[in-house]
Amino acid sequence: MFHFKQFSVKQDKTAMKVGTDGVLLGAWVPVENSCKILDIGTGTGLITLMLAQRNPNAIITAIDIDEDAFSQAMENVLDSPWHDRITVIHESLQKFSKNHPVKFDLIVTNPPFFNNSLHAQNKARSTARHTHLLPHEDLLIDGKNLMTANGKLALILPVTEYQLFSRKAENFGFYENQNMTIFPTPKNAAVRIMGIWGLQKTSETFKEEIIIEEYGRHKYSDEYIALTREFYQKMA
Repeated sequence: MFHFKQFSVKQDKTAMKVGTDGVLLGAWVPVENSCKILDIGTGTGLITLMLAQRNPNAIITAIDIDEDAFSQAMENVLDSPWHDRITVIHESLQKFSKNHPVKFDLIVTNPPFFNNSLHAQNKARSTARHTHLLPHEDLLIDGKNLMTANGKLALILPVTEYQLFSRKAENFGFYENQNMTIFPTPKNAAVRIMGIWGLQKTSETFKEEIIIEEYGRHKYSDEYIALTREFYQKMA
């Protein structure tokens, strides 16, 4: 079990554990003006719980195609202080889009990103990591259908996959409003990009960068501490 400041996450049933990607996305994405939020591929429910903590007025729907992940997320949500504002559904995005004609202010996802690699031997981990069950085209098509006119789609991907996603997103009528490039240390190349996409064009894309461990192993940058201090117990 992973203990955060205001909630805990059980992760014994899920293939993908609590990780830096999910924590960064959950801490970074703007939620102040989002009343209705959809978390696609919720896994343990981590991002859903982080957004519920950050916005006390948000109504959140979390979906996952994997039955064990759905069960785990439900368990974690029921144990949280915000269970009355969160609905967990065992369903793929494709089916959810057809069955629930609801519009969301914010759609957030830590999506699969392995396109061409061999599928993992563990079926659940393969589902969580590979795009064959959630192609980025489906994410864009269904995401667009589920968004309000001023809604946002927020996600995190490895750098190369993000660049590929960006080209597809533009072809589907999305505009990149904001992104943050993530560096593990000052000497390492970027490993992830978080982006916020909308259907309304902005004058320019607001770009940020963040270094995680700036001063050595477990010696975090001031920016990383500021971003995650409301969640990690180790951050004062």
